[in-house]
Parts: sequence; structure tokens; C-alpha cells
Amino acid sequence: MKKNFNQKTVEEVLALADVEINGSRPWDITVNDDRTYNAFLNGSDAIGEAYMNGQWDSEAIDQLMDKVIRADIGGKLPKNPLLLAKSVAARASGLIGSRNITKAKENVERHYDIGRDIFTAMLDDRLVYSCGYWKDTDNLNKAQEAKLELSCQKLKLEPGMKVLDIGCGWGSFAKYAAEHGINVVGITLSDDQVEFAKEDTKGLSVEIRKQDYRDVNEGEKFDGIISIGMFEHVGSENYKTFMESVYRNLKDGGLFLLHTIGNSSNHATVDPWIEKYIFPGGVLPSKNLITEAAEGYFTEKDFHSFGTDYDKTLMAWDENFNRNYENLNQSKYDQKFKRMWNLYIKGCAGCFRAESSQLWQFVFSKGDFDGYESVR
Repeated sequence: MKKNFNQKTVEEVLALADVEINGSRPWDITVNDDRTYNAFLNGSDAIGEAYMNGQWDSEAIDQLMDKVIRADIGGKLPKNPLLLAKSVAARASGLIGSRNITKAKENVERHYDIGRDIFTAMLDDRLVYSCGYWKDTDNLNKAQEAKLELSCQKLKLEPGMKVLDIGCGWGSFAKYAAEHGINVVGITLSDDQVEFAKEDTKGLSVEIRKQDYRDVNEGEKFDGIISIGMFEHVGSENYKTFMESVYRNLKDGGLFLLHTIGNSSNHATVDPWIEKYIFPGGVLPSKNLITEAAEGYFTEKDFHSFGTDYDKTLMAWDENFNRNYENLNQSKYDQKFKRMWNLYIKGCAGCFRAESSQLWQFVFSKGDFDGYESVR
């Protein structure tokens, strides 16, 4: 059968990444519908939607994504005007999109309140929805506890101190720190997270609030402030406001730990498919945008990059999700949802493996903090 232009173009470009159409290797692509070829010329949202609809498959999306990113084949595809328009729109959304408090609440609800059952099926026992620290373990539960302990050590926490946890999730850090004598105020915009975290931290020195970081009372001061996996939702137009808010609520001489996914470019980035289906309003910051926002407020004391640990974390989540999928409500999480979630988790793993996505922990001080020693 004679191949059309789109098919020939896609096959030739994918070959540069050592990917074959209908090949036999795990990372090769199986085409179930010829519309796939057009989708591959129309950007990540079209490619993702084609996968969700079963138009193409790959046994190892993580390996496929790793190869495609390393080969940098995006720039080798024809410059489709529609694709360019989508790219420009996504970039504009990332740089000037609206993330006021009302919009931030809506964005949180669309991801974190879809149903705790899916996160319980996927995450570790503490429901930590961020990168684990795998330095001395090959177990997800231990990797997440190691990350929580590492974060406490970096903040130089001691019993009796008071800490603000911005974007506290289901309360994993708050609970861990409180178990070690720390007083914690955790804030989130997710109703489900507030409900669960309040119940899970009963009897501990933890206060959980549904509150935006911009609304924390100016007179409320903390010995330390931490934010794990929340900064990706702030938006570059709010980075300075975020740093101002942290500065306002941190005691003089206090430490602030920022744990965030970042990207290897020099600007904030938005993926159209991720923006549409997974994290509405999500933006990956660059390192320079973070340090620029912190200028005038904080002194950088430590920088730790361990993005390869997120690859391991995501693959552990993928294993948990697929092992437990049959126990989930199939009418709520149908096959299209399953394909979407697998593409999200394994695709992100490939991004970290190829190092186009990074995972960073910054430690900043407000004023003097002499003799700070890094912890790894």
C-alpha cells in the first residue's frame, strides 16, 4: 500500500529517535488508526488525544518519550501552522495566564479533587504526591519517608518550632514533622485534602486550613516554611508575589525550602496536553526565574537537583496504579481515563529520564543563617 505524505514524514522523523512504526521493540509505536499520522504533526495535545482514543499504542511510553526527547525530533517535523498557533497559545498561557485565587481554586479542584481513591491506589502509604528520595532504598514508602526526613534536616528543624507547609497535600509532611515534635500549619485549596489531612493528623500539633498562600495573615510568623510540589501551580506572573508572601511570614533568620519540578530551558514552559487534561494552570519554572524571584528577599543557602529520582517515583506510581486499577470504579475511571493516566505518568517518567524535566530543592534564608551545612 502506498504511503501518504504524513505517514512517510512521521516514519522518517521517528527513525531519527530509533523508533519504528509497528516495530517489535517495547518503545516502538503500533498504529491502530491512520489518523495517528496527522495527529503526530499537530502537537502534544493531538498526539495525547489520539493515544487516549486508542489510535496508537506503545508498550513502553517511558522509553519512547526518553528516546524522542533525546533525539530532539520536535524541531524536525514540518512547521504546521496549527501546531505553531497552539505552541504560541500555550507559551502565552504559561507566562501571562490568570492564576488569581479564584482560578487557583478551580485548577486545584480539577486535579486533586477528582477522587482520592485513584491517589490511594497509586501513591505510598503516606499519600506523598511528589518525588521520593531513592538514595539508600528501592522501596517507594521508604523513599518518600527519606524525602520527608531530608526536608526536615535541610530546614534545621528542632522540636517546638513552628512551620508553614504551603500546598500541604494530604498532610504527609505535616504529619511526619509533627511526629517529630514540630508544630505545623498546612494550607491547601483542595477540599478533599483538607478533609483527609485534618482526620489523619488528629491528636498531633497540626492545623490544616483551606487557604491560599496569599491569604496567610501578615502577623503570623514561622520558624521555617516549606513548599513541596506546589510551586508548579503558581504561574510565572506570581513568582514574585509568592516570594513576598513567604518573606512576610518567615521569621528573621528562618529558612525556606522550595521543592519543585523545573525545566532545562531558560523560561517557564507549558505542555498543551498536560495543561488541558492533567494540570490546568500548571507551569514548569526555570531555575533562573526562581532565583530572580527570590532576589531581594532571600539568600540561597543550598541547591539540590535529583530529577532521576522522579523517574523512579513515577514508575513506582505507574506499577501501583495498574496493579490496583481493577479495584477502582470502572464507570468513573474508564479505559480512556486509564490510557490518559498511563500516558501522564509514563510520559513524565520519560521526561525526567531524558533530563528535560528536573527536580530541585532550594533552601533560602531570610537574613543571616551562619554556618549552614548542606544535607544529602
